[in-house]
Amino acid sequence: MNFLEKNKKIVYVDYNATAPIRPEAKGAMMDVLGNPGNPSSVHSMGRQAKNVIERARSQISEFIGARKENVIFTSGGTEADILALKGSSSLSILISSIEHDAVLEAVPKARRIMVSQSGVLDLEHLKVLLKEAPKPTLISVMWANNETGVIQPIEAVTNLASDFDALVHVDAVQALGKLPINFLNSGIDMLSISAHKIGGPTGVGALIIRDDLNLKPIIVGGGQERGRRSGTENLAGIAGFGAAAEACSKQEDANEKIVHLRDYFEKTILAKVPRAKIIAHKEKRLGNTSAVFMPGLTAETQVMAFDLAGIAVSAGAACSSGKVRQSHVLKAMNLPDELINNTIRISFGWQNSEEDVNRLIEAWLRIYQDSN
Repeated sequence: MNFLEKNKKIVYVDYNATAPIRPEAKGAMMDVLGNPGNPSSVHSMGRQAKNVIERARSQISEFIGARKENVIFTSGGTEADILALKGSSSLSILISSIEHDAVLEAVPKARRIMVSQSGVLDLEHLKVLLKEAPKPTLISVMWANNETGVIQPIEAVTNLASDFDALVHVDAVQALGKLPINFLNSGIDMLSISAHKIGGPTGVGALIIRDDLNLKPIIVGGGQERGRRSGTENLAGIAGFGAAAEACSKQEDANEKIVHLRDYFEKTILAKVPRAKIIAHKEKRLGNTSAVFMPGLTAETQVMAFDLAGIAVSAGAACSSGKVRQSHVLKAMNLPDELINNTIRISFGWQNSEEDVNRLIEAWLRIYQDSN
């Protein structure tokens, strides 16, 4: 029995923070837990462990249209981002102003690419920055924003990068499993992904790199991952990641159901409370994500009120040590303070039902009415 089955009174709509572990991932992990083999050992137990890792590498590469050799396992999306940014040896780094903190904090002096009021990358500003930037240059842009769900124009970014002979790193942590990815045909040089966003375990991710890319390791030692990321591999985590990727690839219809639930929620709220707003609702967004503004109540108070109602939502990124703070994403979009301060993120997933959404709507309306 999984955690959410034990806590049936909780409606979990915070999938962009983390997703419930898939039974396939849990099973794969249980199969290898207790194996004393080190994947670097040459004896039979070591070779068995190595085979587990290479199977997972294949499962993930097939899921995202890459070659096995392109996949470097890391401790998660954060490390994958940092490896890309610090390992590329680029003289100039350009990042969008709505990136995850893993990117913003890794290169605090990087030039920021502006976004529109809808949270879409300003390609003209990127072009200006590319003309000014000393070479070699690296562009780092997330595929889809974790707070608003807005999908960025990655193809246009890679085309611009090609014109200026720049590298492109894409944080695809939120896009994985929600958008089709074909790494080999994307024009992307480096791609960050994470297991726990698709129902794998926490503490494991990967950086996908193109074949001929020269990448300097940031963790050195035993030379694992072909010298690009040293340290004994997280065997159980990697096995779970591979199994989650394979399971996710077989559930193509799940995203359609999730889009229906998200749209049902948004249409109902907007019909009943015309003053409510869905941030960037006219832009292409992840089908599971809704950044919704509630008039009259701060995001922090909303999160607590929903929690008391048995509903798990978020005020934005879940990587701030439990703190609720003003969203840098919404600030970068130049939205009014009231919208920034009163917007929460709701993100649906494959275990959600229409009953969950009805409970969410009922709670949202009750919290709104009580505060207005």
